Amino acid sequence: MSVEENANDGSIFNLFYMNNKSIFNKREPMRFKQFQRKGYSLFNCLGREVLIGTLSVATLGPVSAATFTTTPQKSDTTAQATWEFRLKDVEVKGSRTPLALQQAARVVTVLDKEQLAHAPIQSVNDLLKYALGVDVRQRGALGAQTDVGIREGTQEQIAVLLNGINICDPQTGHNSFDYPIDMNDIERIEVLEGPAGRAYGTSAMMGAINIITKRNSSNSVDLRTEGGSFGYWSLGGRGALRSGKFYHSVSGSYTRADGFNRSKAGHLNTDYKGGKAFYQGGYSKDGLLVDWHAGMSTKGFGSNTFYSTKSDEQFEQTTKFYTALQAETNIGGFRFRPAMYWNRNHDRFEFFRGSEQYVPYNYHRTDVYGLNLNGYFESILGRTAVGAEFRNEDLVSGNLGEPLQKPIDIHGTDRQYIKGLNRSNLSFFLDHSYEWRGLYVSAGLTAVKNTWNEMPFQIYPGVDVSCRLGKGWKIFASYNTSLRMPSVTELYYSVGGYKADKYLKPEELSALEGGLKYMSPDISFSANVFYNRITNMIDWLMDDSDAEKVWKSVNHTRVKTVGVQTTAEFNLAGLFASQRILRDFRVAYTYMNSDKNDKTGETTRSKLENLRHKLVASLHTQPVRNLDFDIFYRFQDRNGTYMSTADQVEDYAPYSVFDARLAWNRPSYSVYLEANNLFGADYVDFGNVPQPGLWVMAGVKWHLDW
Repeated sequence: MSVEENANDGSIFNLFYMNNKSIFNKREPMRFKQFQRKGYSLFNCLGREVLIGTLSVATLGPVSAATFTTTPQKSDTTAQATWEFRLKDVEVKGSRTPLALQQAARVVTVLDKEQLAHAPIQSVNDLLKYALGVDVRQRGALGAQTDVGIREGTQEQIAVLLNGINICDPQTGHNSFDYPIDMNDIERIEVLEGPAGRAYGTSAMMGAINIITKRNSSNSVDLRTEGGSFGYWSLGGRGALRSGKFYHSVSGSYTRADGFNRSKAGHLNTDYKGGKAFYQGGYSKDGLLVDWHAGMSTKGFGSNTFYSTKSDEQFEQTTKFYTALQAETNIGGFRFRPAMYWNRNHDRFEFFRGSEQYVPYNYHRTDVYGLNLNGYFESILGRTAVGAEFRNEDLVSGNLGEPLQKPIDIHGTDRQYIKGLNRSNLSFFLDHSYEWRGLYVSAGLTAVKNTWNEMPFQIYPGVDVSCRLGKGWKIFASYNTSLRMPSVTELYYSVGGYKADKYLKPEELSALEGGLKYMSPDISFSANVFYNRITNMIDWLMDDSDAEKVWKSVNHTRVKTVGVQTTAEFNLAGLFASQRILRDFRVAYTYMNSDKNDKTGETTRSKLENLRHKLVASLHTQPVRNLDFDIFYRFQDRNGTYMSTADQVEDYAPYSVFDARLAWNRPSYSVYLEANNLFGADYVDFGNVPQPGLWVMAGVKWHLDW
């Protein structure tokens, strides 16, 4: 019996995937002895031929199987029925062509819905804290504002995607993680570490993060509510309907909190209120797949001293709208996938909350339009992918950009947008991959032209290589180049103690990486070393001898980073089958060291405050049936310094944080208790912005299928 399922999920690593079977990869069968009777037990045998008597595999795997076949086998000497499962290799994407996850010559992290279910989190940003190569720097809780970087990069240097659609904000990377989706919408989160310019152009200099939403195969309803410390309360729901060849889903959520800190005047300055709404639909027939979505995110939050120490009562309000239409089809053997999108962002920043007496509010409106044309074909020489992308970024503002010829009224105020910037980016992509007897090679390039500063076409090449070394072992290496255009804030923000340079050059990156991986049913291990060289690095610097204490945007001539990463995962249920409490354990560590061209007497704002050490660990246990207890641990030690509220230069101090989650899980409902920062550690991710102490939450989730 054969089951075929089409995928059109906008995956970073599966952008063009639609029922493509690998003709190169063959696996030796694996034999299992005990079946754990869990819905996720099958995940870790993805991409292998499995001989099953009774099955015992790791509880967490990367993504769901796309296709599989089953063939009945003859009974063995124990007279126990055995079935042979041939599971299709999970096709991921580290270049512009799909490839098997085990052959990917890149570091790929997939945070699936099982990890979402077990982690003590309230937002996407919280889950990314446990991804090894990701640097999550929170200014406020609940995703109020979080800067997310990959390896030693910043929030400006990564591509942020929703179902494969780029939603990066050209105004500033601070707002890139304003997603319109509820946590119930998420199927998985994919993280590609290292330069991804060959696949995603100028936004993906240091990597890419893509959120994939669910596409239900049946009708369902999900509801959740939770509350806890600091006046926190959240309510969300999602409904999905499948009718014939169409599917639809609608979700919404509302979250509020009083905050955990007060200004010197005694006012709450870390409070939060926000809502999200998201609709997704799709159609499939005769090899044609069409997918569309529309969503909105709005939130207002106390900004404490997020941007300056000269006010501890800052406030920000953002509202974002998202629309996208994608399709996928096969035209004469050429897999073709076009997509178009429009994103709009409104941003209002108040330096003194509720008062324009001293500093007028900053208003910005950004519109981003994009068109992607991607496709690939196969031949005896391998798989060839081609693509093109046009992206237009238009911003109008009260203080960013060049003077407008005709001012534009700001809705709901007596103010006008008097400045703005419009720029377009055109990219062409070419990629070719080939696999032979366990050796995989992918090479390609991207050609980029931007209208900003009349930038001519520039070419950025790359190559990835991986090779299998017997059962479970693989080595890989890569060389890639990429670039990143300056944000509008970096080019024009010249108020409140800042002075920008509109003639900043693009950042450019060259990266080398090599590593080793081992995968087995109960143990997975990986280790890799990478070297990054960034030229024209954009940073905010202050001359310590400057009496005015002004931060200036500049291009560093060079930044070099060497990093080492190791990860180990153990399926304790399989390794120690006689016990039923310990389920799985994961530990990962990374070390990075940057060599930068700093001059004596200069202080950086945030750009080179990368993590030197990061250690993450998690333990999943099940004390009794249906009761799950999870413990998460993070240790971080950051380079760099920051200016305190007393105008003193302070070093970032290392810190450790424990999180925990206790949940009673049944098929139709879940009741849970979560604790973040369990022991109340005192720490900062950004200078001057303390993080909350112990935060306790309790909640209930309901799920109904029909």
